[in-house]
Amino acid sequence: MTTLGELIASGARRLEQAGVSFGHGTTNAHDEAAWLVLWRLGLPLDSDLDSIQNQPVAQVEQAQVATLFDERIATRKPAAYLTREAWLQGVPFYVDERAIVPRSFIAELLADGSIDHFLSDQTRCVLDLCTGNGSLAVMAAMAWPEVEVTGADISPDALTVARINVDKHGLRDRITLAESNGLAALPGPWDLILCNPPYVNAASMAALPLEYRAEPELALAGGDDGMDFIRQLLADAPARMSENAVLVLEIGNERAYFEAAFPQLPVFWLETSAGEDQVLLVTRQALESL
Repeated sequence: MTTLGELIASGARRLEQAGVSFGHGTTNAHDEAAWLVLWRLGLPLDSDLDSIQNQPVAQVEQAQVATLFDERIATRKPAAYLTREAWLQGVPFYVDERAIVPRSFIAELLADGSIDHFLSDQTRCVLDLCTGNGSLAVMAAMAWPEVEVTGADISPDALTVARINVDKHGLRDRITLAESNGLAALPGPWDLILCNPPYVNAASMAALPLEYRAEPELALAGGDDGMDFIRQLLADAPARMSENAVLVLEIGNERAYFEAAFPQLPVFWLETSAGEDQVLLVTRQALESL
């Protein structure tokens, strides 16, 4: 009888041989294979693999796992779209093709308190702009029980998914969801703005693997240099921020384009597991100098 460990190993080989791309919750074939196998078998994703690797898997369950791997390889959809689940900092979220798969490094900063010292006891109104499936809005509400959070997005479909997650975590009383094109429908004033916007430049968009093309393009494409949305955001933000407010902005691998677009803007680069080039913090006072 095939064991769970053997099933994961064979699944990893299949993913490697098929040349699938990762980056939507896992970074390698073994971890993605473990995710798919554990999920299909109804086992906790944080299971200790060493303790269960010799567990036998019945033939009918092996067939179900094989079908899931077939779908992952044939469709090139991220695993999160197949399982309808994604995790950030140990927090589970529902996700489907209506919203980008949550993977923001801002989640790390919310979980470990890295931006807490930039805030004050007057921080009450928090905006998660480009909220997608609502994961950062939920995590902000969890991190700061005293704040009220608004999750905003231009996509009604994404907001429908966000509603599922707000309700899932019992935060309907503290998180408001709003449809808005950037800050247009969000007058504030906001004490903290979190934003993981579309920032992928045109050349990178053209080269994206199929897994990323399965996501809403609206959540990824940022124009020729990736800065289209960000230019408007930084222009609009100061008038919608309270006196000591800050903006936490994720820009992925686009630091060079960001610095070319805003060469005189003083910002704080925040350290994440991906280094110090992915997420920045900028004050209202700095934005007013643009």
